[in-house]
Amino acid sequence: MKVMINGKEEQLQEGMNVADLLAFRKIRPEMVSVELNGAILHRDKFGTTPLSAGDKMEFLYYMGGGTGQTWNEREIA
Repeated sequence: MKVMINGKEEQLQEGMNVADLLAFRKIRPEMVSVELNGAILHRDKFGTTPLSAGDKMEFLYYMGGGTGQTWNEREIA
């Protein structure tokens, strides 16, 4: 079946759910939010939400880093 993932069409196996897709792509569920057809999907639903042909998904990744300071606190040289 064909789905859109982050704006790119991809071919997936029939019968996959969101958790299956994340495992297949080696994505840790705690490191990503999933938007499915315009709605954010709760993590506790990943394993019970089937994917269907034509679905549109966005993976939103958490990024860490920075100094913990605001721009006003930093010295600009």
